[in-house]
Amino acid sequence: MKNADSSPRDSKNIPPRDIVERTFEFAVRIIRLCGKLDERPGVGRILMSQILRAGTSVPANVEEAQAAQSKADFVSKMSIALKEARETHLRLRLLVPAKLLPDAQLQPLIQEADEIKRVIGAIIVSTKRGRES
Repeated sequence: MKNADSSPRDSKNIPPRDIVERTFEFAVRIIRLCGKLDERPGVGRILMSQILRAGTSVPANVEEAQAAQSKADFVSKMSIALKEARETHLRLRLLVPAKLLPDAQLQPLIQEADEIKRVIGAIIVSTKRGRES
């Protein structure tokens, strides 16, 4: 049950990407970001472990959903992915006012986290309504 996603920025010039690949690429970016946070002492390291756990859980759950045994199982796994995406988005946003990393470095990742939340949410809604996702 894969779904090609699109967003307003994707509309004409960039082809839609599969949510499995998109969340994988997102997790890679999270891992790189966490490498930078790990270089900082204190609270940055604590947030790093939380962001790393949640951010890499998103594609793991999306991947699990691809092997779902039923529509309900698919929705359940995608719902977990959505919760993890929401947590990741929140923790990334917390980094901005905390000034742990430059805003310019964080904004593209924050935007991607928000878009992934929206796409996964739309997949869940679509699946619950009975359409192919």
